[in-house]
Amino acid sequence: MPTVTSAFAHAMTKTAGLTLRPDGAVLSDGQKVFQLSQLPNGQIEGPPFFDLIDWIEARHSDRVSLVAKYAETIRIDDLGVLGLALKTAPTLRASLVRLVRYFGLLTDTATYRLDERGAQARILMDKCTSDHSALSLRNECALSALAQIFRRCVKGDLALERVTFRHESRCDPDRYVEMFGCPVTFGAREDALILSKGMLDLPNHLGDDALSRFLTQQLDVEFEAIRPATSLREELCRRLPTALSTGVPQASELAREIGLSERTFFRRLAAEGTTFRDVVRDVQIRLARDLLARRDCSIAEVAFLTGFSEQSSFGRAFKRSVGQAPSQYRSIALEAPEPLLADTVKRLAGQIDTSRSVAV
Repeated sequence: MPTVTSAFAHAMTKTAGLTLRPDGAVLSDGQKVFQLSQLPNGQIEGPPFFDLIDWIEARHSDRVSLVAKYAETIRIDDLGVLGLALKTAPTLRASLVRLVRYFGLLTDTATYRLDERGAQARILMDKCTSDHSALSLRNECALSALAQIFRRCVKGDLALERVTFRHESRCDPDRYVEMFGCPVTFGAREDALILSKGMLDLPNHLGDDALSRFLTQQLDVEFEAIRPATSLREELCRRLPTALSTGVPQASELAREIGLSERTFFRRLAAEGTTFRDVVRDVQIRLARDLLARRDCSIAEVAFLTGFSEQSSFGRAFKRSVGQAPSQYRSIALEAPEPLLADTVKRLAGQIDTSRSVAV
């Protein structure tokens, strides 16, 4: 069952002028209006929380004000040891590395990635749960809050270059520009905060490397306690489909996100009888099969979405694995049950960045 930290639920209810009791009851003017499922570990079940977000949105006509107020309401200290580790990290980059690595302590409904491979740095948010109508508002609140939290943490002016959302805008886009202080694009490939790489070197007001390392050790203990009893291969198969649309990530990046040293990362894969390259190729081909069977995008776009830089290299790899060229596979694909990567496929196929082309 997907879960979220109760800190997110408290911030959301407070934003909407509601009160969340320890038993999960949500009150409006003293009257119970909603019930969340409070778990013994202090987490909240994800689906009821998403339903609450829908309930709140339906009763608030000013969506942008709701998002802005949420960002002002939640504080880094609400995030417990992780919040302390974020604000005592020496730089913004160090804070983001910790956020990426330990965000699973707060929720398993989303993950963050830090991508520095292009001309600009991108802080990407990937969903790890089934589609829900509340996710668009959740994502707006999350990225707005993240920008606000780090603006409070760093010395100097943290300027964003652009903010992007996968969903279409539900109200006046210019109001989002005013809120974020930069251009905001809807209907994009990714949910992301985009900033210059130089911003990552901004020091934090309370940066203390020794204290941050100590707190990180505490986070490692907490993280090990909740680490799911799944194989590393399964964990990679969950993370890779979304990440591939920006190119094949480095093994070192994924190891850091998962909380492993690079040596342990490769050793665990070897113990499971596989390699990083084999897992990547398996996920690429599985995702390509599903995208081709849906017929929502061209073969060049399938190549791009599965992490290949050229359609020709994609075609060769696909034929070696499947025994057919992509065009042949597509031409004989039959109606089949929902593919294994259905949620990811739907999202990727419907939100392709057609401004980027793949070499043919």
